[in-house]
Amino acid sequence: MESIYEKKGNDAVIARIHLLTPETKALWGKMTADQMLKHCTVAIDVAFGTQPLKINFLMRLLGRMLKKKVFNSDFGKNSPTAPEFVFKEQYDFNEAKNELIEKFSRFSNQGKESIKTLNHPFWGKMTYEDWDKLMWRHMDHHLRQFGV
Repeated sequence: MESIYEKKGNDAVIARIHLLTPETKALWGKMTADQMLKHCTVAIDVAFGTQPLKINFLMRLLGRMLKKKVFNSDFGKNSPTAPEFVFKEQYDFNEAKNELIEKFSRFSNQGKESIKTLNHPFWGKMTYEDWDKLMWRHMDHHLRQFGV
């Protein structure tokens, strides 16, 4: 796995984002391309400390139990997500794409300094390496979902 913090790996993800169009269809799931871009952006915002999540005690416990397994394998198709990550409206595709690229670029531009949250509401205590795995796998999962 490449690293979100290294320019080469970060640029490879961004190149895949550039392959998306408003017409790109998901191979699974319910999201449209614009909704997926918004979803991925908000997930990054959690790392930056700008997106709060409300996670109940049971879900926090579940997240901590699943963390090692999930962080070391591909995400499953149609995995559940927090309500804060669900987008059902139609969004400006180019605006959503540019915002995601700008935020994802911060990982390689600022390195580990871009991460402001080391205690994830669902996954628990996080290291910079945990964030690297989580963000890489999450982006890869959704880019594969859209065939890029």
